[in-house]
Formats: sequence, structure tokens, C-alpha cells
Amino acid sequence: MIQKLSHVTVYVTDQDRAKDFYVGTLGFEVRTDATMGPFRWLTVGPKGQPDLELILMKIAPGPMMDEAAANQLRALVEKGGLGCGVLETADVRRDYEELSRKGVRFSGPPEERPYGIETVLRDDSGNWFSLCQRPSSK
Repeated sequence: MIQKLSHVTVYVTDQDRAKDFYVGTLGFEVRTDATMGPFRWLTVGPKGQPDLELILMKIAPGPMMDEAAANQLRALVEKGGLGCGVLETADVRRDYEELSRKGVRFSGPPEERPYGIETVLRDDSGNWFSLCQRPSSK
């Protein structure tokens, strides 16, 4: 049976810019950066989670999508139409302040939710992630 999820694709408009954002701004680390002809396999991940890799996949026509589909996907990403997941943190308010100073775009300040404290950030391509701090155990 399936044991775990190891890779997740995040479609990006520019791989170099995305690498700078995820590594330089969010503090992730590069796991793989390999070029195979015109194709670049670029993965990053949180330093504390070595078994998960985000594939920063350039939106481009290829074997899996034609030019029309690539154009539609690019428009959807740039518009902010794709939520890519939840990034967990121990202190969402601190991270919100620090990342805001680095130019990260947020939907608003962190707010209390039934599942913790949350804000929503956008990456350099337009993808959004929930940034969440789980409630402390009592």
C-alpha cells in the first residue's frame, strides 16, 4: 500500500524567481536542481521536513499539456486561482511580520480560526498557501 506523499507539484511562471522566493524568502532548501535537455527538475522543501519535496514546475507546453492548456494554467496561477496547501509554523504572527518585511504578499493579518491562527500568503507566481499555527495543547 501507499506509504506517504513525497512530492507535490507547484506550477510556477519562472523557476529561477521561484527558487529565490522559496529558498531566499521562505527559508526552504534546494533538494534537486537538475537540467535534462530543455527540462529542469527543481525541488525544494522545508528544512525540518526532509521527506517532502515541492516540485517547482515551470508552466510550459510539453508531454503533459499543450500550448493552450499551458496558457490557461499560467493565467489561473497568475490570477491567484490555485491554493497549494498549508504551511505550518510555530509562530504565525512572527512569520507574518518577517515575511511582510521581505515583500511577501498576504491576504491580511493572521486571524484566530477554529483550527489555529492563520493567514494566507502568495508566492511570486500567484499560488497561495495557508500559513497556519495550530492551537497549543492544553
